[in-house]
Amino acid sequence: IVQDFINWAKNRAIPVGPGRGSGAGSLVAYALRITDLDPIPYGLLFERFLNPERVSMPDFDIDFCMNRRGEVIDYVTEKYGQNNVGQIATFGGLKARGVIKDVGRVLGLTFGETDRLSKMVPEVLGITLEQALEQEPKLRQACDEDDRIRDLMDIALNLEGLLKSTGMHAAGVVIGDQPLWKYCPVFTGANDELVTQFAKDEVEEAGLVKFDFLGLKTLTVIDEAVQMVNRELAAADQLDLNAQSLDDPAVYKLISKGETEGVFQLESSGFKELLKKLKPDKFEDIVAAVALYRPGPLNSGMLDDFIARKHGRQRIAYPHDSLAEVLQETYGVIVYQEQVMQIARAMAGFTLGAADLLRRAMGKKKLDVMAAQREVFKSGSKERGVDEKVAGEIFDLMEKFAEYGFNKSHSAAYALLTFQTAYLKAHHPVEFMASLLTNDRDNADK
Repeated sequence: IVQDFINWAKNRAIPVGPGRGSGAGSLVAYALRITDLDPIPYGLLFERFLNPERVSMPDFDIDFCMNRRGEVIDYVTEKYGQNNVGQIATFGGLKARGVIKDVGRVLGLTFGETDRLSKMVPEVLGITLEQALEQEPKLRQACDEDDRIRDLMDIALNLEGLLKSTGMHAAGVVIGDQPLWKYCPVFTGANDELVTQFAKDEVEEAGLVKFDFLGLKTLTVIDEAVQMVNRELAAADQLDLNAQSLDDPAVYKLISKGETEGVFQLESSGFKELLKKLKPDKFEDIVAAVALYRPGPLNSGMLDDFIARKHGRQRIAYPHDSLAEVLQETYGVIVYQEQVMQIARAMAGFTLGAADLLRRAMGKKKLDVMAAQREVFKSGSKERGVDEKVAGEIFDLMEKFAEYGFNKSHSAAYALLTFQTAYLKAHHPVEFMASLLTNDRDNADK
């Protein structure tokens, strides 16, 4: 039935990326071709996305081809009414790249110097300067070698995060059942579009539903590369990336060598070194690498354990025998938020809804909630024959890893784009590089 539905829905006009929902939400999205990632083989949990026991609104981000995002906004505006649809205000802060440029300008560095420095900051959403210094050795080296750059970075670290402007959210769109000004103050943007005067969290509190329609350059690169490939192929031989096996050896060979310039998410020098050590040979390894290459896991030693266990240099051990199935794909290391939830279910009989609330409490360090949940966990584990002391130790372990755990649904969806860009680079390098160069034509360094 699902396959018939997919075939019926297949002829969509706009390239659409793998929406970052999960579980049953993702299954519906998969059937509708909103997402190209099947959630079932990868254990993407329904309750991680839409939890019956959660009171906040669900959030579904969808990536669109960058060049045609405007058509999506035009569509919802026409469907729901011009006064009922608007974009969301942002209050611009001094972020990692911007603060380097602003401080550098005041200190008298040339545009070229500050531009080069700012581009050393990895392209990761929400990254801080402190994280950039940890992840990008070249940035740390530049500070060590040049007193002016060290002074710039000291000032920038102090100013980072301060607010400096009002703008419009790059992706956020709100839709109401009546004109937006019934819910919150609005203003008009540069193109006469309605913009809320509340930021993204406040518009939800005001009663509006928020959607994220993101324009992602990678989807545009993929789409244009595939079009170039298919221009040379007969109708029966047209390339369909979603039909390609995720076990392609050429892709993993390219990634394991660190030849990932232009490959989605894997371009930083630090990530390239990681890939040479990890030598991914299956899709799940890419998903895990994307989740682990962040300051928390890097500093905790989780990544080293993961690599050593994958290559047999360290014994794979599980906190309890009942958790082997939950942690098998990550070699006994707790990598994902979903694994914290599955441990609570497997050991203590939590519903996945209750396990998601536990995960959220752990991630946000809600001490009172965790203290109560610890007793529930120990009691449930005892009923299933687990020693109370062991159960307490495993709860502590879950609590520690909940700080570092990453949303597997997000990681898996983006890993699919990583795989697809690597596939194009491995099998169709001319078309891929042509598309990449075209879409980076405004970036002289690239």
